[in-house]
Amino acid sequence: MDFAARRPGPDVTRALAMAGVVVMNYVGYSLLRGAERGSGALDRLFDPWTGPLSTRFAATFVVTAGIGVALMADRAGPERRPEISWRLASRGLVLYSGGLLFDFVWPGTILPFYGAMFVLAAAFVWLRSAAIVAIGIAAALIGWAVRWWRLERELDGVSTAWLTDPPGRSPRGLVIDVMVNGTHPLLPWLAFFCAGIVAGRYLSSRHWVPVVAGTGFVMYFASVVVGAAAPTGARASILLSDVSRDRGLVYAASALGTALIAVALITAIADRFEDSAAIDALRRAGQLSLTVYLAHALLYNLLVDWLEIVAPDTLIVSLVFALVTWATISALAVAYQRRYGVGPAEWVYRRLTV
Repeated sequence: MDFAARRPGPDVTRALAMAGVVVMNYVGYSLLRGAERGSGALDRLFDPWTGPLSTRFAATFVVTAGIGVALMADRAGPERRPEISWRLASRGLVLYSGGLLFDFVWPGTILPFYGAMFVLAAAFVWLRSAAIVAIGIAAALIGWAVRWWRLERELDGVSTAWLTDPPGRSPRGLVIDVMVNGTHPLLPWLAFFCAGIVAGRYLSSRHWVPVVAGTGFVMYFASVVVGAAAPTGARASILLSDVSRDRGLVYAASALGTALIAVALITAIADRFEDSAAIDALRRAGQLSLTVYLAHALLYNLLVDWLEIVAPDTLIVSLVFALVTWATISALAVAYQRRYGVGPAEWVYRRLTV
């Protein structure tokens, strides 16, 4: 699609979500490498596992991915449906297989999960919106049910290691990992992707921003109310948790709610200031999100592990390192996009899948 014809909202949202992804990843990887773990308000805010920002940026990124898939499908006529489905499936397979390889460099990468969503989208993107909503709800419910089952087994003293710690990269381990046991499993993360597809279908609607923001607010408010009213006890603390690792309905509603609010507000601002230099730069950076994502991981390994130029041993250092890295890579991405139109990672990705 011609650059000038694209609405800026999804691309700008993607670029800003990537900033948050870089920050949370750098903080998390630094903690895993022995960085100082404080107990202050800032430390709790940026805790990559239990903090209020945990996975929120990644969830927003997945919603924008769904929007992108919806726009791709909307541009295709009935005669091109097989072509688009094959394109989605092939891109998903490339992302999944490439992501498994990249996992050796950047453990916990979202790319395999992202790829699995594209493969599934090839089959259901043509369904009615109600059916896609049902798929998303089912993903969230099943993810919650699996977590509940695990909890009951653990409380009964029965091991669930076959599910939580499957053997390496065996076929069974890979399936379990992408479905329920990985960093961004389809149960419930497919719900975020489905929400993006449905939202993307109505992107040109006059009332899109208030409807999407309102839906997000209702979901987030409901999650807050349920979480606050939850009784004490082992079961409630996990089953009604808003922490990502617990895969609960409260978490899914909270994360999706904040993602929808963010997408709607950023889209409104991007549309309002579409001709500004800042929106233009973010828009271009968002189109090279795969390149930016790969580069942020490689730069961390290069500067921290291999050359030992940066020592992110405190939260402040990690935050500054992350923001400087994101800003630098994004600026280079903008310049590259202006000159070549497509990023290096995106070029390879398309050549392998088109």
